[in-house]
Amino acid sequence: MRILAIETSCDETAIAVLKIKNTRTGENFSILSAQVSSQVSIHRPFGGVVPNLAKREHIKNLPILFKKVLKEITAVDAIAVTSGPGLEPALWTGINFAQELVKKYNLPLVPVNHLEGHIYSAFMHGDKFLIPKNIFPLLTLIVSGGHTELVLTKKHLEHKILGETLDDAAGEAFDKVARMLELPYPGGPEISKLAKKFHNPLNPPYLKGDKYEKLFPRPMINSKDLNFSFSGLKTSVLYYLRDNPKTDKALVAYEFEQAVVDVLVSKTLKAIEKYNPKTVALGGGVAANDKLREELSRKLGAIGHTLLLPEKQFTGDNAAMIAVAAYFKAKAKKFSKPSASRLTIKAEGGLKLTEK
Repeated sequence: MRILAIETSCDETAIAVLKIKNTRTGENFSILSAQVSSQVSIHRPFGGVVPNLAKREHIKNLPILFKKVLKEITAVDAIAVTSGPGLEPALWTGINFAQELVKKYNLPLVPVNHLEGHIYSAFMHGDKFLIPKNIFPLLTLIVSGGHTELVLTKKHLEHKILGETLDDAAGEAFDKVARMLELPYPGGPEISKLAKKFHNPLNPPYLKGDKYEKLFPRPMINSKDLNFSFSGLKTSVLYYLRDNPKTDKALVAYEFEQAVVDVLVSKTLKAIEKYNPKTVALGGGVAANDKLREELSRKLGAIGHTLLLPEKQFTGDNAAMIAVAAYFKAKAKKFSKPSASRLTIKAEGGLKLTEK
């Protein structure tokens, strides 16, 4: 099977074509083409993504990217498109473009939940990769600008949200704190870069007596549930900067990043202890964070688990991961026929992972 997938949920325009072969041990995926056009430079002056600007750029970029994969279209068996969650003006550009392709080439259309793509991204390494049959139950920590969730997948397309953020997503908190520190958008990579410049956290005045004093709280780290909260942490940084205007910004970046990572790692370990998954994975844009990757891998290794990590090129929004998720939906006959696609698929900005 070959699938052409389209991703326009936020500020990345992406189209990919994947070839999939079912084998005795699992599904073999080959990325035949993967095109991504980033809008970061356009949104940077605004400190975040402007939905209507994103929509305009998607409309401009989709035909350009499609021309680069056009030679693959004759062998494609289905078109896939992200239907949510995300920015609805941006989502509609992808859906409308996909529906035109469906009409022109008489192909079925597969709507895909963007978060499902992030779950499968952990298996993506290089242009060829295998998703084995025996991976379930699968626990995934999804961390991005819009979502922070712990998800248990019992089988393909069957998910249970174990915990989620009650306010800001981790990636959103990174962006907001970056603005406080006068760092450019997107904030996550900039905070990490600055944090690495703070080499010795045990130097005064951060050492009180013989104990290292943490500057910021670890919200909900001791709660019995698996939910997250980052709004209070963000506010704590705001007040600290207000009261300490001459502080070392590298220190603040270091402390903030460590606080976020501590919470994410702690909650993941609690989920592992409670649900005993066979496989543990990390996905989403914040999965590119080196500290999170290293600390979560190390802590899991200490309890006998190996963390599945996506290659950094697949942590951000991309169409290849959408094609992977679409394959399992197509295999389960969850698609729209060409004549019905306009009636059955719509953009859903708040789409939940558990909604079919």
